[in-house]
Amino acid sequence: MKNIVEHFAFILVFLFLEAAVLSNITFFPVLPDFLLILTLYAGLNQDCIAGETNGFVSGLLLDFLSASPLGLNGVIRTLIGFLSGIFSQTINISGFFIPCLIGGLATLIKALLTGFTAFFFPNAVYTYDIISPLLWQETLCNMVFTPILFQFFRHFSFFEPGERAL
Repeated sequence: MKNIVEHFAFILVFLFLEAAVLSNITFFPVLPDFLLILTLYAGLNQDCIAGETNGFVSGLLLDFLSASPLGLNGVIRTLIGFLSGIFSQTINISGFFIPCLIGGLATLIKALLTGFTAFFFPNAVYTYDIISPLLWQETLCNMVFTPILFQFFRHFSFFEPGERAL
């Protein structure tokens, strides 16, 4: 139970940081997706269930704070959490380059899933344009922050492999 509360508090801190602090800094063209990186780490370091649950909870909370349809981010991040959990304990995430690639790939998967959803709901979902510099800037930003945050998350005991988190 303690792990769940600690993990939920972590999600809330990063949600607040993304939605309230970083989004109000006007000179950033894009923002790092800390909640996506947290979902990746939970899935890769623990298992599919931890990645899915983290993705669902963080995505649903993000939906409440954004203008996106309720459940959109929850579903997309649940799928990304599941995909990262498939590779739990098989990919070495302690280095620099592999986490960079994982962060970039997850951002592109998020853009692809958002575009797929927008096909069915064209007026309700903001999509990424594949040739837009903003998509590639966000991808690069997530690639830079993923290894940094992975090293940061390593210092918390509730992220230990085999432990059940949120």
